[in-house]
Amino acid sequence: MKRVAVDDRRCRADRARQVADLLRRQIIHGGFPHGQLPLEAVLAREFDTSRNTVREALDLLREEGLVERSPGVGTTVVAEKYPHGLHRLLGLAETLHEHGQVTNQVRTMTLIEPPAPVSHRLGLAPGEQVVYLERLRSLNGLPLSLDLTYLVRDVGEPLFDADLANNDIFVLLEQISGQPLGMAELTLEAVNADPHTAAALGTPRGAALLMVERLTHLADSRPVDLEFIRFRGDRLTMRGHLRRTEDSRQEDRRQEDSRKEDKEQAWP
Repeated sequence: MKRVAVDDRRCRADRARQVADLLRRQIIHGGFPHGQLPLEAVLAREFDTSRNTVREALDLLREEGLVERSPGVGTTVVAEKYPHGLHRLLGLAETLHEHGQVTNQVRTMTLIEPPAPVSHRLGLAPGEQVVYLERLRSLNGLPLSLDLTYLVRDVGEPLFDADLANNDIFVLLEQISGQPLGMAELTLEAVNADPHTAAALGTPRGAALLMVERLTHLADSRPVDLEFIRFRGDRLTMRGHLRRTEDSRQEDRRQEDSRKEDKEQAWP
């Protein structure tokens, strides 16, 4: 294979990103329990690179808000990223229960006639109303996500009388419907914080967010809950376990067919 020459500056920048990726993972997984990173010289030996490269890597992490660097003190962890699993269908409080208390501020809750794409995803007739819910969700007082939710009316309306401040909707939906949740179709993408979301989450406009679009079904396969969740990218990390099997490839093909069908029936 032909080698491609790169200049020293680019090579160092590439290497700095590699080091930053490895250090970020150690930070997220609690690799520095006392919050203090090793000295630059120690990290340079560990990663077999120069101190300038390590310095650039640490600067990248500082710009992300994960660490602070101070003369005479060194590099310290100043922010925690919370793990959100993707291999089980859980509410946010269920997912993060080991890290503290999740509370919910209901910003909007009303009956609306949804846009056609929402009706299509929920399997509703045109003009059929849904419950629309907007919540700001916080962990130990730290704003973590802004959730926009569309619920089919028969399971959504009882939520008007429920304690939404201290409960995951998933738990309440199972109580209301009398059956467990089944599966969810999930899309994860990166978006920038619009002014409304930035103000709610306490982040700068344009900050990187993780957006999850999730369509949740009851155990009988009926779709009941369509959510658009914007997570703070600086405070949450997604984790999961993936297996390469024939069943998974068949599921991939089924989902691709479903996406094509959604595109054909999308609201113009």
